[in-house]
Amino acid sequence: MSLPTLGVIGLALYLVALVGVALVARRARRDLSPSDHFLAGRELGAFVLLLTLYATAYSGNSLLGYPGEAYRRGFSFVMATGFMMAIIVVFHALVPRLRPLAVRHRFVTPGDWVRHRFGEDAAARALRIAVALLMSVALANFLLAQLKAMGELTATVTGGWVPYAAGVIGLAGMILFYETLGGMRAVAWTDAAQGLLMLVGLGTLLAWLLGEAGGVAATVERIAALRPEALAVPDAAECANWFSTIALLGLASVVYPQAIQRVYAARSARSLRRALAVMTFMPLTTTLVVTLIGWAAIPRLQGLGTLEADSVMPRLLGEWAAVGPFVAVLAVLVFLGALAAIMSTADSVLLSLGSVIAEDVMGRPRQDPATTRLGKRIAGVVTVGAVVLALSEGLTLWGLLEVKLELLIQCVPAFLLALHWRRLGPAGCLAGLAAGTLFLAAAGALGVRRIGGLHAGVIGLAVNGAVAVAATGLGRLAAPRRAA
Repeated sequence: MSLPTLGVIGLALYLVALVGVALVARRARRDLSPSDHFLAGRELGAFVLLLTLYATAYSGNSLLGYPGEAYRRGFSFVMATGFMMAIIVVFHALVPRLRPLAVRHRFVTPGDWVRHRFGEDAAARALRIAVALLMSVALANFLLAQLKAMGELTATVTGGWVPYAAGVIGLAGMILFYETLGGMRAVAWTDAAQGLLMLVGLGTLLAWLLGEAGGVAATVERIAALRPEALAVPDAAECANWFSTIALLGLASVVYPQAIQRVYAARSARSLRRALAVMTFMPLTTTLVVTLIGWAAIPRLQGLGTLEADSVMPRLLGEWAAVGPFVAVLAVLVFLGALAAIMSTADSVLLSLGSVIAEDVMGRPRQDPATTRLGKRIAGVVTVGAVVLALSEGLTLWGLLEVKLELLIQCVPAFLLALHWRRLGPAGCLAGLAAGTLFLAAAGALGVRRIGGLHAGVIGLAVNGAVAVAATGLGRLAAPRRAA
């Protein structure tokens, strides 16, 4: 049986399983409150929490975008593992202070922290809405990237039996179905299974790639012969870009609304600590693996264009499946693991997007069932818009990732700086956020993505922080001190 046939069968069985999970999650819900729907009643234990964090962190950007970028840039992308490790490092500066406050004050969305920390005056409300709007735009971008990845992966592995457009529309509809029906429970439970599938699949694919090529040394020799520039020593600008990307991913990723809400949803501080401890090592089993896959594809898939490079993973699955029937079954498992990881990120994004817009932007009460219903409707509208955009061409997954993170990083002072510096007031923080965002917008309008190897968003964060600190220090914009 061919890979396309097996791919279609495996996809159908997987979707049936998702429907079953959604129905069970719906029966397990306690009520219709935002806390129950968006946070699973704050009952996530260490194991499920670990896997939902893992499956959410490693998305279409990781499984398709990272191999594609490693293929394009060669060995200069070696620091990708460091990018992901930086996220866990920064989490340890956020979680110990935010988690107790979230439990004590029953936070549901990131805006609940902003409201608690800065109060309810005009500047604080404007800050909360500005943070929520930036997060919403970033989340919509994130959803778009996942939909593009799902369509590309499904179309390639099924040999066109499920076209790109059908994959985008059908899988988006399935995500919306089980997220709406089962909320965070359905999302977390599917994430747990999806995370395990991804781990097994990536390890198996890498073993085949390196085994057939004769190991790492033989792969490097072939790359040197075919594309020697891929092994070039990075210049100063590239090293600056490494530093910039570590800062970008490490700082921006911890203010993902879906990541913050998982901090809120943990059953206990102990469960959260255990999950984060194991997450520290996950880049070695995922980011390093997909980077090696991208490098191994250089001699196997020569001459791919910029956009085509994002299809490295599914193209390799097609080659692998041709070895024999047993290997074809393994290739389908890898396909399902990759697809599951992408869907797990998309469902988390939708869940968070609905809650952030309903509560933080529109100001609906955090415990009102009507807020839950509004969040579901918002998720549906955003999904339709993202599907329309995903059907267009011209954006790489890595490019989408950078745009999203450069927006999110402007929210960092409202969380990390505000947690550790009590003098920071809402007006000063808002002024900083506005300055950083305007700098980023101006750079984008001028077509400037990097300056001296540094991302415009990272420089914007420096402007953001400087303005916030200066305004507070001068005492002209700082609000009265509030106890955290």
